[in-house]
Amino acid sequence: QVQLVESGGGLVQAGGSLRLSCASSERTFSPRAMGWFRQAPGKEREFVAGISWSGDSTYYSDSVKGRFTISRDNAKNTVYLQMNSLKPEDTAVYYCAADRRVYGGPRQTDFGSWGQGTQVTVSS
Repeated sequence: QVQLVESGGGLVQAGGSLRLSCASSERTFSPRAMGWFRQAPGKEREFVAGISWSGDSTYYSDSVKGRFTISRDNAKNTVYLQMNSLKPEDTAVYYCAADRRVYGGPRQTDFGSWGQGTQVTVSS
């Protein structure tokens, strides 16, 4: 099971930006899709964004589409989530996850490895 470590969270004002990073412990990044999820207090964890192994396919939840961008650098074993135009409702713990497939989707059960999460807080 691969270990994933998120970083880049923090406190930002509404309208601001943050970039999250997710580093894999693997010596060589395995060919698998990656995704970002989030969980707000009192709510269930939800899908945010996903990216295929090659990066040629990306997909987003409707709530972040047009504001967030997922990308990856396989040479650095790292996945990123650029978050722009942040809103207070984006406040949550953000998790990075590794899919079991090369081309993935938003279903949580398809993800076999998860990071510990990084807190993002957006103030109004």
